[in-house]
Amino acid sequence: MKKDYRVILRMVCVLVLLGAVAVVLIRKGVISRFWEQTDETVQTIDISEEERLEQEKKKAELEQQRLAMEREKQEEQRRLEEERLQEEKRLEEERLAELAKQEQTPEERLAEYLKEDPRTPVEAKGIYITGPVAGTANTMPDLTDFLQQTELNAMVIDVKNDSGEVTYKMGLPLAQEIDAERNYVGDMQALVQELKEKDIYLIARIVAFKDPILAENKPEFAVKNADGTVFHDNSGLAWVNPYKQEVWDYLIELGKQAAALGFDEIQFDYIRFSTAKGIAEADFGTEAERMTKQDAICGFLGSAYEQLAPLGVYVSADVFGTIIPNKTDGELIGQDYVEMAKRCDYICPMVYPSHYAVNAYGLEVPDAAPHELIEAAIADGEKLLAEAADENEVHIAKQRPWLQAFTATWVDGHISYRGKELRAQIDGCADAGVGEWLLWNAANNYSNYKDGLLDN
Repeated sequence: MKKDYRVILRMVCVLVLLGAVAVVLIRKGVISRFWEQTDETVQTIDISEEERLEQEKKKAELEQQRLAMEREKQEEQRRLEEERLQEEKRLEEERLAELAKQEQTPEERLAEYLKEDPRTPVEAKGIYITGPVAGTANTMPDLTDFLQQTELNAMVIDVKNDSGEVTYKMGLPLAQEIDAERNYVGDMQALVQELKEKDIYLIARIVAFKDPILAENKPEFAVKNADGTVFHDNSGLAWVNPYKQEVWDYLIELGKQAAALGFDEIQFDYIRFSTAKGIAEADFGTEAERMTKQDAICGFLGSAYEQLAPLGVYVSADVFGTIIPNKTDGELIGQDYVEMAKRCDYICPMVYPSHYAVNAYGLEVPDAAPHELIEAAIADGEKLLAEAADENEVHIAKQRPWLQAFTATWVDGHISYRGKELRAQIDGCADAGVGEWLLWNAANNYSNYKDGLLDN
């Protein structure tokens, strides 16, 4: 046992001695440090030149893709920035334009709009139609067929008539308040759409200052007697005061509603002062002290034109034909032919031969000379408008006269009017240089005039 112990001890000593020698040799670098890997001991992977070049190519392609994406990103940022700047510029230009527009006078605004007028004119040849007739299912188809069988292409339909009635349920608050709305036309929008589909030019007739419903229900808007009561004309009807801004607003709003339905034109009739007995003593308020009658009428028409024309509709005004040669008549009723023509697209003189006095234009009985009377009256108007346009270089309306489609039995020496007499008037217009016109028949009975309306 003791012998074995000595053997083991000697072996341990030998091992320790060998370990010590190994440590010394390792420290001196004689023996490599087996736990460390040197360049000489790393076994490199040998790759071919072709593979190396392929790897470099792929790296280059990836770099190019990265650079391309970066350029696209930068380009997109530049584009967005340019769009932002352009939008800011556009908004600023619009703001400045709106400010400039607010500083313009109504006439300046109209002139700017008319420079690039987007509306499409139509040479209208039309007939007048009342609200009740327009709403009658068995009458309108016949009138529509009548247009399509002749050279006619337009209808003038009452939106507000001589009695102050609005001919359909418009929904306008003031019209509802004074109970002016009627249901003569059950669905005006549908009627307008149907007629437009047949290429019929539609004119909304709005009677302006002859409005007994508004005058009686809103006496503050009415023409007054000296004692403050509401003035009534020879027929017992009240008129509204053409000086009142509230009346202007009501009429213009009626026009806007008609425009929204699709009417092509808004036409104002009775755009004048009453000529009834006692009107000279009537009270028109303080406004009359600083404005003439013609100022009031032109003021209203100008305001209506400014607001309605940009809606895409034309604006027209009915006037007495006698004001063309007679300025006194114009001053009496507040109509100035040239000044009104500056404030609308079409001026429509009522040149009915029956309405002219004996010896007018040298004609003993004007009603019996339809061609001569119409040619003379229209030529007179054309001359006035042409002179105004040349002298002032301003916008001037076109003439579109109302022609007589009725027989004036009350006139001494009158003749019966039928197709022949109507054609004589149409030819008179053409000879004076005017190719469009409207026909007036209060009963809307035009069948007796068909042979004068066939295309020649």
